[in-house]
Amino acid sequence: MKIVWIGLLAGLLLGCGGERVVEQETGGKTAVSLPIAPTSRANADVVHVRAVATATDTWIFHVTVTHPDTGWNDYANGWDVVLPDGTVILPNPADEPFTRLLLHPHETEQPFTRSQSNIVIPAHITTVTVRAHDLLDGFGGKEVVVDLAQAAGDDFEVER
Repeated sequence: MKIVWIGLLAGLLLGCGGERVVEQETGGKTAVSLPIAPTSRANADVVHVRAVATATDTWIFHVTVTHPDTGWNDYANGWDVVLPDGTVILPNPADEPFTRLLLHPHETEQPFTRSQSNIVIPAHITTVTVRAHDLLDGFGGKEVVVDLAQAAGDDFEVER
């Protein structure tokens, strides 16, 4: 079943660079290295991130995204937490292609914040990148680099 899902995920990603998908285990959760192939048209922007440590190496991320959603054909449909080596943290790898899947448009709620718990980040990792995905145009909007060793930055907060 896992191989079928990875195959389907790879097929979905062909529009985002067509690179191969590599699966690996990190802290009991599956992470997948996905291409970070931005497009010039993508306009799902991460505007703020609040990362809260909930246990050793485990976090909840509250991510604020803005995108000019126009309905079911063009909306921000997910966001990722990406490790420095390009690995995308997937808390629900069998169910969702992003760190946080967004299931519907937010036409009248902009910007909007959605949260995801059980994000396992190895202790030696000090920075992560948070990016948003545009259903129509993929990745390529504003990303936020979160320094987990700092309490705050211009567009992020960290609570330990």
